[in-house]
Order: sequence, then structure tokens, then C-alpha cells
Amino acid sequence: MPTDFKKLMIARFFFTFAVQMQAIVLGWRMYELTKDALYLGLIGLTEAVPALSLALFAGYIVDRSRPLIVYRRLVLVSLASGLMMLFSQLPYFGIPESTQVPLLFVSSFLTGCARAFSQPSMYSIVPKLIPRFLLPRSSAWMSSAMQTARMSGPAAGGILFGMIGVSGTAFIVCLFLFITSLFLWLMEFNPPANTPDVGRSIKEDLLSGAKFVFKHPILFPALTLDMVSVLFGGVTALLPIYAAEILFIGPTGLGLLRASPALGAFMMSTWMIKGEIKKNAGKKLFWAVAGFGICILIFAVSRNYILSFIALVASGAFDSISMLIRTSAVQLVSPDHMRGRIAAVNSIFIGSSNELGEFESGLAAKILGVMPAAIFGGVMCLLSVGIISAFSPKLRALDLEELEK
Repeated sequence: MPTDFKKLMIARFFFTFAVQMQAIVLGWRMYELTKDALYLGLIGLTEAVPALSLALFAGYIVDRSRPLIVYRRLVLVSLASGLMMLFSQLPYFGIPESTQVPLLFVSSFLTGCARAFSQPSMYSIVPKLIPRFLLPRSSAWMSSAMQTARMSGPAAGGILFGMIGVSGTAFIVCLFLFITSLFLWLMEFNPPANTPDVGRSIKEDLLSGAKFVFKHPILFPALTLDMVSVLFGGVTALLPIYAAEILFIGPTGLGLLRASPALGAFMMSTWMIKGEIKKNAGKKLFWAVAGFGICILIFAVSRNYILSFIALVASGAFDSISMLIRTSAVQLVSPDHMRGRIAAVNSIFIGSSNELGEFESGLAAKILGVMPAAIFGGVMCLLSVGIISAFSPKLRALDLEELEK
């Protein structure tokens, strides 16, 4: 792999590591301050609103700018989010708890703003650094780095939170975001901006990525499957409650639970670097999402920490298969001049499933209770597999090797 790709992968690792640590701090601290499951969902919603509302605009900007410069700037916005969290928690400033809650929401909002530009810029940079036939393998490498960060970041966040408290952990988050920025500035190749389409209005350009995805027989059902399954099946927002009131494992145990899906995803993505996932990718996608739903059901009813941990590890492994197939398909079918806008639509689907999924989980837990809400999510995930599989024959027949030609 090219040297600049390695630098980009390292930067993505530190960025993801820091964001995952920050999520642990925000989630646990918010629950400490409010003792309300709905606030855990609102944290996710606060991040989702800018991430989703700015996504199409972000894709438009990336396709008309130098994507590396955009990525450098979004890291600075994320650093501002970390500094907001840090200053809100420093004892020196003596900020009352009633004020800390809205400041944590502001921190989450800034993270969402950075998230809106993250995926479009990344999807635009990588294909300019990597030959086309290496894109699936580069996706596996990037996934492995990200999953390592998603595995170690929450664990480190939970352990550090227990050892040095919220302000010390927030300082380390800011330090890793600074390191991310440093690696991005060390990259030598700055991919050029794409040439804008002639004769098209801004509105047409903004919506062109969405039109491409919605009309595509593979991308639309694949992204819909991921969105629906994780929207209902994700249990991230419920983990602080499981850690505090069901499994009784504290912030350190919460960090390990938060890291467990990434552990499974790391192991799976490391194996998939060899490229075995290309053949019969569509069938493997549906089986992987079904496996994810079953793992969520096991976690939902478990009161044993070891079983819960194993179920989440397995869920991460299945989710990694789905993510690699989806990412490879998006990169292989996207025209070069539209990568940012198509990736922006992809990020809307992912953001809907992740952050809105956290809000759905918090709201469902408020109405149904924590365990019934998690069971409901697992059942909905399995239903989505059956329905989308029945109506998407081209996705079932997907073969990544055919798309590489």
C-alpha cells in the first residue's frame, strides 16, 4: 500500500480512537448527571441532526474541493468538540451540573458537524491513492484500523474514566485528535478537486448523489438493509444502563462492552484482508445481518457479563462483513466525480442507523423498558433481512469480482 494511504489509515485510527473515547465520556457522564435513559438517546439525536442535515451539502463541497483539506478541517472541528467537553468538566471552572448537561450536548453537536464531512472526504481520498483492483483490500485494511480503534478506544475510555476521571480522559481525547491532525499534515499527495458538472444547478448537484443511490439496484437495498437493521438492532445507547443496572459492571465494564463489537469486527476484518468475501457477496451480506440480529437478541436477554460480551463480539464480526461488502460496493460503482455526494448519501443511511438508532433505543427503553426495547430491536433486524431479501434479487446475486471489471 502507498505511504500516504498508510498515513491516512493511521490518522483515521487516531480519529476513531478519540471519538470512541469521547462517546464513553459523554454517555457515562450524561447518565451520571441525569439518571435518565432518554437523555442517552438525546445525545445520539444531537449528533445525528447536523450529521444528517449537512450530509448532502458536505458531499457537494467535497466533490468541488480538495478532499484531504476538508478532512483536515473536520478534525479541527472535532478537536473543538473535545475541548468543549474538557472545559465543561474541569473543576477549575466550577461549572454547575445543570450547565454541564447543555455543554455536553454542544460537544455532541460539534462532533455531528464533523461527522457530516468525514465519510464523503474519506471515500473521495482513498480511490485517488489506491488502484481500482485494490479497493476491496484497502477497505479491509481501513476497516481493520478503524475496528482496532473502536475496540481499544472505548476500553481505554472506560478504564481511564475510572482511573483519572472525566476531565483527565477528556484531555487525552483532545491529545489524540491533535495527533490525527499531525498525520494528515504529513501526507504528501493532496488529491485534486473534481471538475464540476457543467450546466447543472446547485440543487441538481446536491440531489444527484441521492438520485444515483435510490435508482441503483444494489446500493439502495444494501444501504436500506444496513440502516433498518442497525436502527432497531443497535444497543449502544442502552449499554450504560446495562452496565449500571443489569450487569453491575461500572464504567470500566461499560468500556469493555462498548469495545466488544469492535473486537469481533477487528478479527473479522483482519481475516477479510485476504479477499475471501468477494464471491457470493450478496448472500453473505444477508446471512451476516441475520447473524447480527440473533446476537442482539442473545445480548438483550442475558444477565451474565461473559455471555453479553461474547454476544456483542459476535455481533461486531457479523456487522464487519456487512460493512465491508457495502463499502466495497459503494466505491466500485461510484463515478469518480460523484464519490463525495454518493458517500454523503451513504453517511445519511449510516447516521440514521447509528445516531437515530441510539435515540430510538433510548425512547423505546423509556416506553417499554430496557430489556424489551433490546429484544424488539433484534426482532426488527431479522424481519428486515427477510423483507429486503425477498424484494432484492440483484443484491442477493451480488459478486464483488464482477464489479471490479
